[in-house]
Amino acid sequence: MAKIKMKKKSTSTDMTAMCDVAFLLLTFFILTATAKVPEALPVDMPSSTVQSKLPDSDLAIITIGQGKDGKSKVFFDIKGREIRKKTLEGMGAKFGVTFSEQDKEKFALMDDFGVPITSLKQIIDMKAADRTKAEQPGIPIDSLDNQLKEWLLVSRRATIDLDDKELQIAIKGDAKEQYPQIKKIMDILQDQKINSFNLVTGMRGKDF
Repeated sequence: MAKIKMKKKSTSTDMTAMCDVAFLLLTFFILTATAKVPEALPVDMPSSTVQSKLPDSDLAIITIGQGKDGKSKVFFDIKGREIRKKTLEGMGAKFGVTFSEQDKEKFALMDDFGVPITSLKQIIDMKAADRTKAEQPGIPIDSLDNQLKEWLLVSRRATIDLDDKELQIAIKGDAKEQYPQIKKIMDILQDQKINSFNLVTGMRGKDF
C-alpha cells in the first residue's frame, strides 16, 4: 500500500514585530541620550576609586590644565543658571563692563570659560562649537590682576543672596600639572577662608 507524503510547511518566522520593537528601542535611546560636550580645556584627571557625585547647582569648578600652546591655564565654571547671571552682573559692575540681558541669558547656558572679563563678551557671542576651538588664554591669577579671586567672591555672594547657602568649590586639575600652579589656586581659596573643597578625579577599577 502506497504511503501518503505529507507536505512540509514553511518554518519561516515573521520578524516584522521584532524589527518594530528594535527600531522603537533604537529611537528611544537616540532621543534620550545626552551628547558629551567637548571641553574648552581638556584635562587628564588623576584616577581614583572614590564615587562621589558633584551637585548640579551651587557649585564652582576651577579647571587647571595646559592649552595647545603648552602654557598652564585656569578656567572657571558655575553650576546654576540664576547664579551665573547674577555673578556676571556683579563682575560687570566691578570691572566696568556692560552685559546686555541677552548676554546674561547666553552666559547662563555656557560651560566653563577662560578669558579676562574684558574679553568675555566675545566668547559669549560665539557659538558653542566655536568656543571650544577658540584659544582662550585663561583667567588671570596674577597678584596684580587676580580675576579668579573676584569670580569666586562674586559667585559666593550670588549663591548666598539667591539660595541662602555657601557655594561649593571643586578643583579639576590635570594629572601632569605642576604643583606650584595647583598651590596658587589653593592659596586663593585659603585667602577667602575656603578650606574645604572637592578634587575632581577620573574613575579606575579597584585593586584587589
